[in-house]
Amino acid sequence: MLNIGRSSIARIWKCIRARRRPVLAFSACGFLTTLSAVFLTFADTAAAQSPKSIRIIVPLSAGGGADILARILAEQINRAQGATIVVENRPGAGTAIATDYVARSAPDGSTLLMTNPAFIINPHIRPQNYDAMTSFAPVCNIVSFPLFVVVAANSPYRTLADLLDAARAKPGSLTFASAGPATASHIALETLRLAAKVDVTYVPFAGTAPAVTALLGGHVMAVYADYTSVAEQLKSGALRALSVGSLKRFSGLPDVPTAAESGYPDYDQESWNGVLAPAKTPGGVLNELRSWFLSAGQSPEVKEKLAAQDIVPTVACGAEFSAMLKRQYEQYGRAIQAANLKAQ
Repeated sequence: MLNIGRSSIARIWKCIRARRRPVLAFSACGFLTTLSAVFLTFADTAAAQSPKSIRIIVPLSAGGGADILARILAEQINRAQGATIVVENRPGAGTAIATDYVARSAPDGSTLLMTNPAFIINPHIRPQNYDAMTSFAPVCNIVSFPLFVVVAANSPYRTLADLLDAARAKPGSLTFASAGPATASHIALETLRLAAKVDVTYVPFAGTAPAVTALLGGHVMAVYADYTSVAEQLKSGALRALSVGSLKRFSGLPDVPTAAESGYPDYDQESWNGVLAPAKTPGGVLNELRSWFLSAGQSPEVKEKLAAQDIVPTVACGAEFSAMLKRQYEQYGRAIQAANLKAQ
Protein backbone atom coordinates (compact mmCIF):
# COMPACT_ATOMS: atom_id res chain seq x y z
CA MET A 1 0.00 0.00 0.00
CA LEU A 2 1.18 3.54 -0.77
CA ASN A 3 2.30 5.53 2.25
CA ILE A 4 2.86 9.28 2.27
CA GLY A 5 4.44 10.59 5.46
CA ARG A 6 4.38 14.06 7.00
CA SER A 7 7.63 15.11 5.34
CA SER A 8 6.29 14.20 1.91
CA ILE A 9 3.07 16.06 2.56
CA ALA A 10 5.11 19.12 3.63
CA ARG A 11 7.10 18.93 0.40
CA ILE A 12 3.91 18.68 -1.66
CA TRP A 13 2.52 21.75 0.11
CA LYS A 14 5.78 23.59 -0.53
CA CYS A 15 5.49 22.72 -4.20
CA ILE A 16 1.93 24.03 -4.36
CA ARG A 17 2.99 27.33 -2.75
CA ALA A 18 5.88 27.61 -5.23
CA ARG A 19 3.59 27.65 -8.28
CA ARG A 20 4.68 31.23 -9.13
CA ARG A 21 8.34 30.22 -9.55
CA PRO A 22 9.94 29.20 -12.84
CA VAL A 23 8.71 25.96 -14.39
CA LEU A 24 12.12 24.24 -14.02
CA ALA A 25 11.71 24.33 -10.27
CA PHE A 26 8.83 21.86 -10.47
CA SER A 27 10.35 18.60 -11.66
CA ALA A 28 10.43 17.06 -8.19
CA CYS A 29 7.26 18.86 -7.20
CA GLY A 30 5.42 17.52 -10.22
CA PHE A 31 6.39 13.99 -9.32
CA LEU A 32 5.20 14.34 -5.74
CA THR A 33 1.95 16.01 -6.75
CA THR A 34 1.24 13.26 -9.27
CA LEU A 35 2.11 10.63 -6.68
CA SER A 36 -0.33 12.15 -4.20
CA ALA A 37 -3.07 12.22 -6.83
CA VAL A 38 -2.49 8.54 -7.59
CA PHE A 39 -2.68 7.73 -3.89
CA LEU A 40 -5.92 9.62 -3.40
CA THR A 41 -7.47 8.00 -6.48
CA PHE A 42 -6.40 4.59 -5.21
CA ALA A 43 -7.92 5.28 -1.80
CA ASP A 44 -11.22 6.51 -3.28
CA THR A 45 -11.48 3.47 -5.52
CA ALA A 46 -10.80 1.09 -2.64
CA ALA A 47 -13.43 2.82 -0.50
CA ALA A 48 -16.01 2.44 -3.29
CA GLN A 49 -15.66 -1.32 -3.56
CA SER A 50 -18.16 -3.64 -1.94
CA PRO A 51 -16.84 -6.02 0.70
CA LYS A 52 -16.23 -9.52 -0.57
CA SER A 53 -17.86 -11.07 2.50
CA ILE A 54 -21.52 -10.12 2.88
CA ARG A 55 -24.38 -11.32 5.05
CA ILE A 56 -27.99 -11.09 3.87
CA ILE A 57 -30.16 -11.00 6.97
CA VAL A 58 -33.63 -12.48 6.44
CA PRO A 59 -36.16 -11.42 9.11
CA LEU A 60 -38.20 -14.59 8.65
CA SER A 61 -37.75 -18.31 9.26
CA ALA A 62 -35.78 -20.51 6.89
CA GLY A 63 -37.73 -22.11 4.05
CA GLY A 64 -40.06 -19.20 3.32
CA GLY A 65 -40.21 -17.18 0.11
CA ALA A 66 -37.81 -14.45 1.23
CA ASP A 67 -35.31 -17.00 2.50
CA ILE A 68 -35.42 -19.03 -0.73
CA LEU A 69 -34.98 -15.88 -2.80
CA ALA A 70 -32.03 -14.67 -0.70
CA ARG A 71 -30.25 -18.03 -1.09
CA ILE A 72 -30.82 -18.14 -4.85
CA LEU A 73 -29.40 -14.63 -5.22
CA ALA A 74 -26.46 -15.36 -2.90
CA GLU A 75 -25.52 -18.43 -4.91
CA GLN A 76 -25.66 -16.52 -8.20
CA ILE A 77 -23.65 -13.52 -6.96
CA ASN A 78 -21.05 -15.76 -5.33
CA ARG A 79 -20.54 -17.53 -8.64
CA ALA A 80 -20.64 -14.45 -10.87
CA GLN A 81 -18.78 -11.91 -8.73
CA GLY A 82 -16.43 -14.07 -6.68
CA ALA A 83 -17.95 -12.72 -3.47
CA THR A 84 -18.84 -14.68 -0.35
CA ILE A 85 -22.46 -14.01 0.50
CA VAL A 86 -24.16 -15.97 3.26
CA VAL A 87 -27.79 -15.90 4.37
CA GLU A 88 -28.66 -15.57 8.03
CA ASN A 89 -32.19 -15.92 9.41
CA ARG A 90 -33.23 -13.71 12.33
CA PRO A 91 -37.00 -14.09 12.71
CA GLY A 92 -39.07 -12.46 15.42
CA ALA A 93 -41.26 -9.48 16.34
CA GLY A 94 -42.84 -9.31 12.91
CA THR A 95 -39.44 -8.78 11.21
CA ALA A 96 -38.49 -5.95 13.63
CA ILE A 97 -35.59 -7.80 15.32
CA ALA A 98 -33.64 -8.33 12.12
CA THR A 99 -34.56 -4.93 10.71
CA ASP A 100 -33.28 -3.11 13.79
CA TYR A 101 -30.10 -5.23 13.75
CA VAL A 102 -29.26 -4.25 10.17
CA ALA A 103 -30.12 -0.60 10.82
CA ARG A 104 -27.45 -0.56 13.55
CA SER A 105 -24.86 -2.47 11.51
CA ALA A 106 -21.76 -0.84 10.04
CA PRO A 107 -22.68 1.04 6.83
CA ASP A 108 -20.02 -0.64 4.73
CA GLY A 109 -22.10 -3.00 2.61
CA SER A 110 -21.19 -6.10 4.60
CA THR A 111 -24.66 -6.50 6.17
CA LEU A 112 -27.84 -6.32 4.09
CA LEU A 113 -31.53 -6.89 4.78
CA MET A 114 -33.86 -8.95 2.60
CA THR A 115 -37.30 -7.70 3.58
CA ASN A 116 -40.96 -7.38 2.57
CA PRO A 117 -43.88 -4.97 3.14
CA ALA A 118 -43.71 -5.54 6.92
CA PHE A 119 -40.75 -3.15 6.76
CA ILE A 120 -43.06 -0.22 5.99
CA ILE A 121 -46.19 -1.54 7.72
CA ASN A 122 -44.72 -2.02 11.20
CA PRO A 123 -43.82 1.66 11.81
CA HIS A 124 -47.50 2.57 11.35
CA ILE A 125 -48.62 -0.08 13.84
CA ARG A 126 -46.15 0.18 16.72
CA PRO A 127 -43.01 2.21 17.58
CA GLN A 128 -39.82 0.89 15.95
CA ASN A 129 -36.14 1.51 16.61
CA TYR A 130 -35.64 2.33 12.94
CA ASP A 131 -37.09 4.92 10.57
CA ALA A 132 -38.24 3.22 7.38
CA MET A 133 -37.53 6.32 5.29
CA THR A 134 -34.13 7.34 6.73
CA SER A 135 -32.45 4.35 8.43
CA PHE A 136 -31.76 2.43 5.22
CA ALA A 137 -30.41 2.89 1.71
CA PRO A 138 -32.45 0.97 -0.89
CA VAL A 139 -30.41 -1.48 -2.95
CA CYS A 140 -32.87 -3.36 -5.19
CA ASN A 141 -36.38 -4.69 -5.14
CA ILE A 142 -36.09 -8.16 -6.64
CA VAL A 143 -39.60 -9.57 -7.00
CA SER A 144 -43.16 -8.33 -6.69
CA PHE A 145 -45.96 -10.73 -5.79
CA PRO A 146 -49.48 -10.17 -7.08
CA LEU A 147 -52.21 -10.34 -4.46
CA PHE A 148 -55.53 -11.93 -5.40
CA VAL A 149 -59.06 -12.02 -4.06
CA VAL A 150 -59.96 -15.71 -4.28
CA VAL A 151 -63.07 -17.74 -3.55
CA ALA A 152 -63.82 -21.46 -3.60
CA ALA A 153 -64.71 -23.03 -6.94
CA ASN A 154 -68.29 -23.63 -5.79
CA SER A 155 -68.77 -20.02 -4.68
CA PRO A 156 -71.71 -18.14 -6.21
CA TYR A 157 -69.49 -15.10 -6.71
CA ARG A 158 -68.06 -14.93 -10.23
CA THR A 159 -66.65 -11.39 -10.16
CA LEU A 160 -65.34 -8.90 -7.64
CA ALA A 161 -68.52 -6.87 -8.16
CA ASP A 162 -70.61 -9.92 -7.19
CA LEU A 163 -68.66 -10.30 -3.97
CA LEU A 164 -68.82 -6.64 -2.98
CA ASP A 165 -72.50 -6.34 -3.90
CA ALA A 166 -73.20 -9.23 -1.53
CA ALA A 167 -71.28 -7.42 1.20
CA ARG A 168 -73.34 -4.27 0.63
CA ALA A 169 -76.60 -6.19 0.69
CA LYS A 170 -75.87 -7.70 4.10
CA PRO A 171 -73.29 -5.60 5.96
CA GLY A 172 -70.97 -7.68 8.13
CA SER A 173 -72.20 -11.02 6.84
CA LEU A 174 -69.40 -11.69 4.36
CA THR A 175 -66.36 -13.29 6.01
CA PHE A 176 -63.05 -12.27 4.45
CA ALA A 177 -59.75 -13.82 5.56
CA SER A 178 -56.05 -13.16 5.09
CA ALA A 179 -52.67 -14.15 6.49
CA GLY A 180 -52.70 -12.40 9.84
CA PRO A 181 -53.40 -8.84 10.90
CA ALA A 182 -51.27 -5.97 9.55
CA THR A 183 -49.81 -8.06 6.71
CA ALA A 184 -49.68 -6.91 3.09
CA SER A 185 -52.75 -8.99 2.25
CA HIS A 186 -54.66 -7.59 5.23
CA ILE A 187 -53.78 -4.01 4.25
CA ALA A 188 -54.89 -4.81 0.69
CA LEU A 189 -58.22 -6.08 2.04
CA GLU A 190 -58.76 -3.03 4.23
CA THR A 191 -57.88 -0.71 1.33
CA LEU A 192 -60.42 -2.49 -0.88
CA ARG A 193 -63.07 -2.38 1.85
CA LEU A 194 -62.60 1.36 2.26
CA ALA A 195 -62.57 2.00 -1.50
CA ALA A 196 -65.74 -0.03 -2.01
CA LYS A 197 -67.40 1.31 1.17
CA VAL A 198 -68.45 -2.13 2.36
CA ASP A 199 -68.63 -3.76 5.78
CA VAL A 200 -67.10 -7.24 5.95
CA THR A 201 -66.08 -9.44 8.87
CA TYR A 202 -62.31 -9.87 8.86
CA VAL A 203 -60.98 -13.28 9.94
CA PRO A 204 -57.19 -13.36 10.54
CA PHE A 205 -55.16 -16.56 10.25
CA ALA A 206 -51.57 -17.41 11.14
CA GLY A 207 -50.55 -17.63 7.50
CA THR A 208 -52.20 -17.94 4.10
CA ALA A 209 -52.26 -21.75 4.10
CA PRO A 210 -54.70 -22.07 7.04
CA ALA A 211 -56.82 -19.27 5.58
CA VAL A 212 -57.11 -21.18 2.30
CA THR A 213 -57.92 -24.37 4.19
CA ALA A 214 -60.76 -22.52 5.92
CA LEU A 215 -61.98 -21.22 2.56
CA LEU A 216 -61.99 -24.69 1.00
CA GLY A 217 -63.83 -25.99 4.07
CA GLY A 218 -66.54 -23.37 3.74
CA HIS A 219 -65.65 -21.56 6.97
CA VAL A 220 -64.94 -18.22 5.26
CA MET A 221 -66.26 -16.78 2.00
CA ALA A 222 -63.18 -15.14 0.49
CA VAL A 223 -59.44 -14.81 1.04
CA TYR A 224 -56.94 -12.15 0.03
CA ALA A 225 -53.74 -14.07 -0.77
CA ASP A 226 -50.41 -13.79 -2.54
CA TYR A 227 -50.20 -15.78 -5.75
CA THR A 228 -47.44 -18.16 -4.67
CA SER A 229 -49.60 -19.37 -1.77
CA VAL A 230 -52.62 -20.22 -3.94
CA ALA A 231 -51.04 -21.01 -7.31
CA GLU A 232 -51.60 -24.77 -7.09
CA GLN A 233 -55.26 -24.44 -6.04
CA LEU A 234 -55.90 -21.93 -8.82
CA LYS A 235 -54.28 -24.21 -11.39
CA SER A 236 -56.25 -27.24 -10.19
CA GLY A 237 -59.54 -25.33 -10.20
CA ALA A 238 -60.14 -25.64 -6.46
CA LEU A 239 -60.08 -21.85 -6.16
CA ARG A 240 -61.23 -19.05 -8.43
CA ALA A 241 -59.54 -15.64 -8.60
CA LEU A 242 -61.88 -12.64 -8.82
CA SER A 243 -59.33 -9.83 -9.08
CA VAL A 244 -55.65 -8.96 -8.78
CA GLY A 245 -54.52 -5.99 -6.68
CA SER A 246 -51.71 -4.71 -8.92
CA LEU A 247 -52.25 -2.05 -11.57
CA LYS A 248 -51.49 -4.49 -14.37
CA ARG A 249 -52.92 -7.94 -14.96
CA PHE A 250 -50.75 -10.86 -13.91
CA SER A 251 -49.22 -12.71 -16.87
CA GLY A 252 -49.85 -16.05 -15.18
CA LEU A 253 -53.61 -15.36 -14.99
CA PRO A 254 -54.26 -12.93 -17.85
CA ASP A 255 -58.04 -13.34 -17.72
CA VAL A 256 -58.31 -12.09 -14.14
CA PRO A 257 -59.09 -8.33 -14.11
CA THR A 258 -57.40 -5.84 -11.83
CA ALA A 259 -59.29 -4.10 -9.05
CA ALA A 260 -58.74 -0.89 -11.03
CA GLU A 261 -60.54 -2.43 -14.00
CA SER A 262 -63.32 -3.49 -11.64
CA GLY A 263 -64.12 0.09 -10.71
CA TYR A 264 -61.38 1.21 -8.29
CA PRO A 265 -58.94 3.15 -10.50
CA ASP A 266 -56.49 4.19 -7.76
CA TYR A 267 -56.20 0.74 -6.25
CA ASP A 268 -52.66 -0.68 -6.32
CA GLN A 269 -51.66 -3.37 -3.82
CA GLU A 270 -48.95 -6.02 -4.11
CA SER A 271 -46.29 -7.67 -2.00
CA TRP A 272 -42.55 -7.73 -2.68
CA ASN A 273 -39.09 -8.82 -1.52
CA GLY A 274 -36.22 -6.34 -1.69
CA VAL A 275 -32.71 -5.69 -0.40
CA LEU A 276 -31.70 -2.75 1.81
CA ALA A 277 -28.39 -1.54 3.23
CA PRO A 278 -27.84 0.57 6.35
CA ALA A 279 -28.07 4.33 5.83
CA LYS A 280 -24.82 6.16 5.07
CA THR A 281 -23.40 3.23 3.09
CA PRO A 282 -20.98 4.86 0.58
CA GLY A 283 -22.44 5.60 -2.83
CA GLY A 284 -19.76 3.59 -4.62
CA VAL A 285 -20.55 0.53 -2.53
CA LEU A 286 -24.28 0.92 -3.14
CA ASN A 287 -23.73 1.24 -6.88
CA GLU A 288 -21.69 -1.97 -7.00
CA LEU A 289 -24.23 -3.85 -4.87
CA ARG A 290 -27.04 -2.64 -7.11
CA SER A 291 -25.10 -3.82 -10.15
CA TRP A 292 -24.61 -7.25 -8.57
CA PHE A 293 -28.27 -7.74 -7.60
CA LEU A 294 -29.54 -6.36 -10.90
CA SER A 295 -27.33 -8.77 -12.85
CA ALA A 296 -28.32 -11.67 -10.61
CA GLY A 297 -32.04 -10.92 -10.88
CA GLN A 298 -31.83 -10.72 -14.66
CA SER A 299 -29.69 -13.84 -15.09
CA PRO A 300 -31.22 -16.87 -16.84
CA GLU A 301 -30.19 -19.09 -13.90
CA VAL A 302 -32.12 -17.06 -11.33
CA LYS A 303 -35.13 -16.62 -13.62
CA GLU A 304 -35.31 -20.37 -14.12
CA LYS A 305 -35.14 -21.11 -10.39
CA LEU A 306 -37.76 -18.49 -9.55
CA ALA A 307 -40.04 -19.73 -12.33
CA ALA A 308 -40.19 -23.04 -10.48
CA GLN A 309 -41.69 -21.04 -7.58
CA ASP A 310 -44.12 -19.24 -9.93
CA ILE A 311 -42.14 -16.03 -9.40
CA VAL A 312 -41.01 -13.61 -12.09
CA PRO A 313 -38.23 -11.19 -11.04
CA THR A 314 -39.10 -7.51 -11.47
CA VAL A 315 -35.82 -5.89 -10.45
CA ALA A 316 -35.93 -2.18 -9.59
CA CYS A 317 -32.89 -0.55 -8.00
CA GLY A 318 -31.82 2.71 -6.39
CA ALA A 319 -34.13 5.68 -6.94
CA GLU A 320 -36.87 3.56 -8.51
CA PHE A 321 -36.98 1.23 -5.49
CA SER A 322 -36.80 4.22 -3.13
CA ALA A 323 -39.80 5.85 -4.83
CA MET A 324 -41.77 2.61 -4.58
CA LEU A 325 -41.06 2.36 -0.84
CA LYS A 326 -42.10 5.96 -0.23
CA ARG A 327 -45.31 5.58 -2.24
CA GLN A 328 -46.32 2.36 -0.51
CA TYR A 329 -45.34 3.68 2.92
CA GLU A 330 -47.77 6.55 2.46
CA GLN A 331 -50.50 4.25 1.07
CA TYR A 332 -50.20 1.89 4.02
CA GLY A 333 -50.25 4.78 6.46
CA ARG A 334 -53.55 6.09 5.07
CA ALA A 335 -55.14 2.61 5.03
CA ILE A 336 -53.98 1.74 8.55
CA GLN A 337 -55.21 5.04 9.95
CA ALA A 338 -58.56 4.80 8.17
CA ALA A 339 -59.09 1.21 9.32
CA ASN A 340 -57.86 2.09 12.83
CA LEU A 341 -55.54 -0.91 12.89
CA LYS A 342 -53.70 -1.47 16.15
CA ALA A 343 -50.83 -3.65 17.31
CA GLN A 344 -51.96 -7.12 18.29
